[in-house]
This record gives sequence, C-alpha cells and structure tokens, in this order.
Amino acid sequence: MIAVTFPEFLSFCVKINRKILQQQGKREGPKPELSQYHCAENGRSHRQKAWLPPYLRGSFAGLLGVNTSPLACSAIPHRLEQFQRLGLSQNVLQAIEQLGFETPTDIQAQAIPHLLSGERDFIGLAQTGTGKTAAFGLPLLERLDPSQPHVQALVLAPTRELGQQIAQQIELFAKYDEGIRTTAVYGGANIATQISQLRKACQVVIATPGRLIDLAKRGAIALDQIECVVLDEADEMLNMGFKEELDTILAMTPDTKRTWLFSATMPKEIRRLVKQYMSDPYEVRIDPKTAVNEQIEHRYAMVRNADKAEALTRFMDLNEDLFGVVFCRTKRDTQELAEGLMKKGYRADALHGDLSQPQRDRVMKRFKLKHLQVLIATDVAARGIDVQDVTHVFHFNLPNDNAYYTHRSGRTARAGKKGVSIAFISRREKAFIGRMENALGVDFTPISIPDAKAIAAARLDRWAQVVMDREENQGLPMDLWFAMQERFEGVSKDALLNRLVSLELSKLHVTRGKDLNWTDEGGGRSSGRTTGRSTGRHAGRPSGRPFEKRQRPARAENDKRKKPGKKKFSQRTPFAPADDRDPRYSRRSRSDRRGATSANKREEAPFAKFKKKKKGRK
Repeated sequence: MIAVTFPEFLSFCVKINRKILQQQGKREGPKPELSQYHCAENGRSHRQKAWLPPYLRGSFAGLLGVNTSPLACSAIPHRLEQFQRLGLSQNVLQAIEQLGFETPTDIQAQAIPHLLSGERDFIGLAQTGTGKTAAFGLPLLERLDPSQPHVQALVLAPTRELGQQIAQQIELFAKYDEGIRTTAVYGGANIATQISQLRKACQVVIATPGRLIDLAKRGAIALDQIECVVLDEADEMLNMGFKEELDTILAMTPDTKRTWLFSATMPKEIRRLVKQYMSDPYEVRIDPKTAVNEQIEHRYAMVRNADKAEALTRFMDLNEDLFGVVFCRTKRDTQELAEGLMKKGYRADALHGDLSQPQRDRVMKRFKLKHLQVLIATDVAARGIDVQDVTHVFHFNLPNDNAYYTHRSGRTARAGKKGVSIAFISRREKAFIGRMENALGVDFTPISIPDAKAIAAARLDRWAQVVMDREENQGLPMDLWFAMQERFEGVSKDALLNRLVSLELSKLHVTRGKDLNWTDEGGGRSSGRTTGRSTGRHAGRPSGRPFEKRQRPARAENDKRKKPGKKKFSQRTPFAPADDRDPRYSRRSRSDRRGATSANKREEAPFAKFKKKKKGRK
C-alpha cells in the first residue's frame, strides 16, 4: 500500500474532478454518484468527497493505495458495528457514539443504506418516535459538500418545535464535520435575525413552510441549487393546511433534486404529492405494530370528565418524582388545565399554538430543567418534544387517531428507559381502548385513582425514609441540641412520634377526598355525593336526588279540583253548579263548558231571525 499525504490526495482529487467536469460538459447525462475516500496522516482521519464515475473508483483507489472503506482509518467500538455496516463515515460514527447510539431502529436500518448509495427518491413510512430524524439526518450529512457555501439541503417540518429539534440533532450529528452549518427558520421569531443568518455560509436549512415562503419572496434564500428536499411528518403538514405552501416550495426547487418523504400515514393527498413531484421512489414501510415502544406500560383509569383534573393531581401527589407530559385535545383545555394546576400550587405550564416563540422557548427551557413537574400540551405543539427522563404521559382526552396515541406515548421510555402511559376515559370510551389494543398490538390494564389514604401513606413513608437516612448531628449545633433535649424531657417517645406524624400529615392537605374511580357497575363514588344510577350523559353531575315531599299551602275547595283526564260518557256532568266568579277563569271541565255553550245556542235560536245583522267594517 502506498502512503500518501492528505495534500497530495487532495490535489489529485482536484485534477480528476476537472477532467470529469470537462467531459460532462460535452455530453448530457445524470451526475455520477458522490464518492468518499479516506486517508491517514499523522494518526488523524481525513475525508474528501469527489465526483467520480464508478468505473474510475477502483483504479483510483489502487493507484493511490487508499482504502475506500468508510471505516478504514480507525477502529470503531464494538457496539457500533451495526451502524458500521450501514456505510456511515468515521466522523458521523464518532458523533453518534457520544450521543449513546447503539442499535439502529427498523426505519434507520432500512433507509440509511438506500439513501447513501442510491440516487432515487425515497418514501419512509413509520410511526412518530421511531428515529426518523436520524434516518434522514445521517445520510444527508454524507451528501453535503462543506466547500460549497450555498444551501444544498432543505428540511421542511410542520411545527416550530419539531424544526428546532431537527436542527439541534443535525448539529450534533455534524459535530466532527468541519464547515457544515445548519440554520432553522420558523414563524414567531424575528425575521431580520433569520435573514442575517441565511446570508452566511449555510448548507442545511430546516424551515416551516410559511416562514420559508416569506423568506423566499424577500430574496433571503435561493432554492434553485437545492440538491435534496426532506419532507418530515408530511401527513401532519397536510392536516395543518400546508398543501398550497408545499406546492409553492417544491415548484421553486430544481427538477434534478432528490426528494425524501417521511410520514406516519399515506393519505390520498400524500399520494398526489408523490405522483406530482417524485419519480420512481423507493418505499420503506415499517409495520405500525412494531413501532410501539415495548418499554411503555399502557394503563387506563375510568373517571368522570369533571374529576379528571383532580385525578391528575392525585397521581402527582402520590409520586413526587413524577415528570410527565399531559396531552389535551384543544388549546382552551390546555390553558385552563394549566391555570387550574398553577392556582393549586403545582409546577405546571401550557404549550400550545397561541403562544409566541419567546413564550414557547421559556416554557420548554423550564420543562427541560425540571422546573416544571408536568407540561400540558396539544398534539401539534408537542411535535418535536425530546426531553429525557419523562416518566409519565397522561392522555387527558383520547386522540382521534391511533398514530397520535403512538406519538403521545412515545414521549416517555426514551433511551432504553421505562415509562407509563395513562389514559383518562369514560365508560363509553372503553370500547375505543379495545380497538386500540387490536390496532397497535398493546395491552391496556386498568389502574385505580389513588385515594387520600394511599397518598398520605406513600408520602409519610417517604418522609420517614428521609428521616432515617439523615445522619446524626448533621448540621445541628450542640447548644441547640441540649436545649431541645431539655424542652422535650418530659415527653415520651410514642407521644413525640405521634405529634410529629400528625404535624407532617397536616401539611399534606390530603385528609379529605372522595373516590374518583368510575366503575362499570354504575357506582364509583363511595362518599361525597348521594348514591344513585348515572347514565354518564351529564358527567360530573349528581347521580341521584333524595326524595322529599313538598308541603303546599291550603287552597279553596274549587282550587283543589284538578283538571280531569279523559272520562267515559257516562261519567260526564252536562251541568255545573252556579259560580259567581267570571266563567272565563273558572276551573270547570271542558265538558261543562261545552254543555253550557250548546244550551245557550238552543235558547237563542228562536229569536235569531228577528235580530238585525250588523254591517261589518271594511
């Protein structure tokens, strides 16, 4: 093997590139594939990208004595052997090693080799939370040329949070790739700052559709040299109404670009997009049943709608180490729940689309630093939330789609850890839980909402453990210790312990409470309200009302007579006793009035012909 220095290798690549570009300028045809060669100099690894046709690669490597394998420069840890087989470069492997990557997911194992080697468009169908960002982010870095300052790759995301998350992960993947810069642009932020960032050298742009169109109209970004476009969460972008924006953006890009589409589902609009803007795409589909994290424990609690907020607080009181995300269906429910929890003194805040970008950043920063115990969010706003050590996910309202449930529960049990997903449901929604079990291939087990006694017992047990773990004389001045000994000299151990436990229990404020569990038998509340059957139509209202006989004041004899029902002919009384009051307001039956009217007509009939007809006014 011939040893060459890196400058010699680079100069030779430049000469070869010039000749190839001259030959390609005379004939039309597709660009040759991007090749990567590695060489060693002073124990360091270098990488250079060169446009070489396949028939020159073998002779070129044999002439210089360069090993074209992407892992020829240094040894790779044993745990990254599966990523090594995918064909990733040394710099990328070193970056993902520091991030703790060990085994590629299904979508990563099937997508990365095709995106590295092939020049075809790509479609990846996998549920949210299966590692799609690394599936397109890692091969995307391999295709970039750091020497070119223009934008070479464009990643479109539906929300600001997801765009920020993608930008952060790509920056971590490109930690050892010098010269590669990424920029994230999205609505809600200062557009002047984003324009100044785009004026600098930038190879990857992560953007939301609306802000990207605004920047393109202002001439802040040029899309005519884009080589690769990635559509992440394409189905969600169409659900949010970005159909026209996607058509506008894709029309601005060159026809020679490569389009990578990643989505959880494949609706008709996605098919139309594929047919219009993609040519002969390679499709990888991951079975949705295998996408659910097996480390997640799926539970459900039957509770009335009016008691869901209190049920959430009881789970928070039972486990002080709880660190979770609560999903609501609407922005209004999210804000109202967060405000109610904050009024009660719980560390909670809301994340939804009505917040400005500085407000979102402030909420996410507090949540990542664990200044918040729970984060109340909507499905759209939670796209891109990647926070470690999330222990619980609460579904305040069940989602309308199984894909949303997978995305919600995927916020926990990350990096090989375990998590719990708890859904608050009514009796009518229990059938929906059964359908999700069949569709997702998971088992839902019921869980009881803890009562006041269970919460008090758990918190007193933790308090006792803290007391027992405390070392003697730790931070306690001896003079104060002797003073306290004299103060409690006449108190026995049992009396002192009883008073300490009672004092600690009074601080918990959990001595009162009702049973919030809504059982299938129709009961569910053992205290706090009267017993009775409830159909569930008016959730949260009293299920029964005690019977109480109303006392009415005495009335006259005629007032006590009620309106009779339909009687037989033999029971009708044609005449009624004389009444000195106004007959129009008397309580006589209809039959009495009908009989009196007919009698009057018979009396007046003989004299009717002598009466003159009155002329009516016109």
